[in-house]
Amino acid sequence: MNWNGKRVTVAGLGVSGIPAARVLHGLGARVTVVNDGDDERARSQAAELEALGVTVRLGDGATLPDTTELVVTAPGWRPDKPLFAAAAAAGVEIWGDVELAWRLRGPGAAPWLAVTGTNGKTTTVRMLASILEAAGLRTAAVGNIGVSLLEAVTGEETYDVLAVELSSYQLHWAPSLRAHSAAVLNLAPDHLDWHGSMEAYAADKGRIYEGNTVACVYNVADRATEELVRDADVEEGCRAIGFTLATPGPSQLGVVDGILVDRAFVANRREHAQELAQVSDIDPPAPHNIANALAAAALARAFGVEPAAVRDGLRAFKPDPHRIEWVAEVADVTYIDDSKATNTHATEASLAAYDPIVWIAGGLAKGASFDELVASAAKRLRGVVLIGADRALIREALARHAPEVPVVDLDRTDTGAMAAAVGEAARLARPGDTVLLAPACASMDMFVNYNKRGEAFADAVRDLAAGHA
Repeated sequence: MNWNGKRVTVAGLGVSGIPAARVLHGLGARVTVVNDGDDERARSQAAELEALGVTVRLGDGATLPDTTELVVTAPGWRPDKPLFAAAAAAGVEIWGDVELAWRLRGPGAAPWLAVTGTNGKTTTVRMLASILEAAGLRTAAVGNIGVSLLEAVTGEETYDVLAVELSSYQLHWAPSLRAHSAAVLNLAPDHLDWHGSMEAYAADKGRIYEGNTVACVYNVADRATEELVRDADVEEGCRAIGFTLATPGPSQLGVVDGILVDRAFVANRREHAQELAQVSDIDPPAPHNIANALAAAALARAFGVEPAAVRDGLRAFKPDPHRIEWVAEVADVTYIDDSKATNTHATEASLAAYDPIVWIAGGLAKGASFDELVASAAKRLRGVVLIGADRALIREALARHAPEVPVVDLDRTDTGAMAAAVGEAARLARPGDTVLLAPACASMDMFVNYNKRGEAFADAVRDLAAGHA
C-alpha cells in the first residue's frame, strides 16, 4: 500500500493508538487521532503527537473526520461506536492495530504463533517464547503483552518467529490475519458487554484459526475450542492438534505418569509418544498451568522445535507476578496471590489447585454470576472473605451452594481493607490450609488494577509474617 498522503483516522490514544499514529505518520500518511477523553493525560499525549505533525481531536470520538480513507482503532473501542457506523456507511475499512501490523510486515517477515483464550494467554505466550529461545530462535512475546506488534514488525530487530498474544478485541478488528499456527486455550463467558453475545465472542476468538498453515491447537477438555477448529477455513494440510491433561490420543499432546508427551509431531503417532518434559518442570504445576504448557509445547513443536528445547524452555520459565504466586507460609498456612484471576473461569482453575482453601474474593463482577463457581468449589472451602463492590453476588451464591462455609463480609474500601481481609483469612485458616486471593472480579472498584490489588495482598501477608517472626 502507498501510504503517502493517505488520510487515516486513528481511534483512541493510549498503548495502541499512539504507536499506530507514529508509525503511520512516519510512512507519510496524513493522520488524525480522535479520542473520547480530554483530560490532562490525553492533552499531554496529544501535544507529543501534534509536535510531529499529527492532528489530534480530543473530546469527540464519535464523528468521522472528512475525507477519511481508513480507520485504525484501538482494540478496546466497541464495534457499536458511532464512528464505526459512519465509516461503514462511507465504505471506509476499519482495522485494529494487529491488522495494521500484519499488513506492514516486510518480505520474509517472521511467522506468527498466535494464542488466544479466555484465560492463560499471557502465561502460554511467555512459555512459548521461553521454549523458542531455548531452541536458539530469535523471538519475542508480542501483541497483548510485552513488545508492541507494530514495533516488532517495523523495528530494526529481526526475528525468526513471534509468539503472539491476541485478545478477542484485537481479533475482531484483524480480518486478514493468517498465523503459521494458533491456539485457543479455552472459552468461557467474558466481555459479553463488548461482543454482545457468547456466540459473537467465540466467533471473534475463532478468527485466530483462519488461514493457519500448520496447526490449529485446541483444548480437548473444552469442546467449544474444537468446534472453532472445525469451522475454520485453513490451508490445505493444516492439522488439528489437541492438548489434554489425560493420556493423549493420536495428534494430541498430554500427560502420562507425570510426563508431558507428544503424540502429534512424531513419525508414528498411533504407536509412539515422545517425552517432552516432566510436570515438575512447570512452575507452578497447577492443572491449568500444565494445560498452558502443553499448548505452548504444541505450538513450538508445530514450528519444528526439538523436545529438549521444550523441556529447557519450561524449566527456564518463571510466571509473571499475581498469577498463582506463592507469597509466604505463616503458621503452617500457605498464602497464594492470584489477583490476575479476574473472572470466574480463571478463579475456578485456581480454586481447583488447592484444598482446603480460605478464599478471598470480590470486586467488580462485570455481569458475571457465581453459582457454578461456588458449587464446584464448595467442598474445598474452609472459609471465605469477601471484599469489593459486588461481593453480595458471591455471598448469595455461597448461601445457596455452600451454606455451611463461614463467610466474612468486609464492607470497606479504604487502604486497609486488604490487610483486614488477610487478617480475617488467617483467623479462619487452619494449619495445612491455603489462603487464596482469587477474586473472580475486576479490581477497579478498590484498586488501579489487579497488580496493585495483588501487591496489597502480598504486603499484608508479609506484615502478618513479620508479626509471627
